[in-house]
Amino acid sequence: MTASETELQLQLKDSHKRAGAFSALVRLYQERLYWHIRKMVLSHEDANDVLQNTFMKGWNGLDNFRGDAQFSTWLYRIATNETLSFLSNKRLRNLQSLGSIEDNLLHNLQSDSHFIGNEAQLKLQKAILTLPEKQRLVFNMKYFEEITYDQMSEILETSSGALKASYHHAVKKIEKYFNEELD
Repeated sequence: MTASETELQLQLKDSHKRAGAFSALVRLYQERLYWHIRKMVLSHEDANDVLQNTFMKGWNGLDNFRGDAQFSTWLYRIATNETLSFLSNKRLRNLQSLGSIEDNLLHNLQSDSHFIGNEAQLKLQKAILTLPEKQRLVFNMKYFEEITYDQMSEILETSSGALKASYHHAVKKIEKYFNEELD
C-alpha cells in the first residue's frame, strides 16, 4: 500500500475526515476507473453512470473495507462488478428487443460524440465485442490498462493462470477476426 493510500485509510476511519478523504480517493482513481468501465460499456454516458454507482457503493461500503487489499484493487472490483451488472441488466432488457447487446453497444459507440477513435480503433472495438464477456474484460485490462495478471487476479478473484488463458484466447479470436476481415 502506498503512503498516500495508508494515510487515506487512516483518514477514512476518522468520521471528521472521512468525506474529505473519500473525495481525495475519488480524484485519485476516477479517471482510471472511468476508462476501465468505458472499455466494457463503450458509451460515455453509461460509463459515467456506472462510475457514479461504483463510488456510491464504495462510499456505502467503507465500513466493510478490511484494508487487506489496496483501495485501487477494492474499487476496481466494485467497478468491475457494477459494469458486469449493468451489462447483464442491459442484456435482459434487450431480450425483449431485436438485436444483441453487442450490436447495441457498437451502435452507441459509433454515435457517441465522445468517441475520438479512428477507423482502426473502431475495427478493434468491433473485434473485442465478438469476445465473451470475461475474455473482453481480461483483454481490456491487460491490453489497454496494462494491469498485471497478479493485480487482475485480486480484482477478479480468479487465478493468474486462468486469466492468462483468457487473454491468450481473446488475442487469438481478435487475430482471427482481423484475418477474416482481410479476406
